[in-house]
Amino acid sequence: MSNQNPFGDLSGLMEQARGMQDRMKKLQEEAGQKITEASSGGGMVSVKVNGKQEVLEIRIDPQAVDPRDVGMLEDLVMSAVNMALHNARQEMAQEMGKLTGGINIPGLF
Repeated sequence: MSNQNPFGDLSGLMEQARGMQDRMKKLQEEAGQKITEASSGGGMVSVKVNGKQEVLEIRIDPQAVDPRDVGMLEDLVMSAVNMALHNARQEMAQEMGKLTGGINIPGLF
C-alpha cells in the first residue's frame, strides 16, 4: 500500500490552474492595450479598436461624405468596424493559443 497523499496531484493541478488563470488575466490586460486598425473604401474610412473590443477612433475622409448616398458611408463604416474587431479577436486568439499550447478551450475567448 502506498503512503502517497491522494490529494497531492489535485493540489498540484489546482496550483497550475491558478497559474494559468493569472497568466490569462495578464494577457487580457495586455490585450486591452493593443490597438488594431482596419480601413475600407480604399482608406476612406478607418477604425481603431483595442483588444477589449472597444472602438477607439473612427476617421472618415470628407470625400466619403455624400449626402445623396448615406448608405454607402454606413456600409464603409460598418465594414471597417467589423474588420477591425475581427482582427482584434484573431490577435487575442493567437495570444491565447500561445498560453494554452494551441489547445482550443471553448468559451475561453
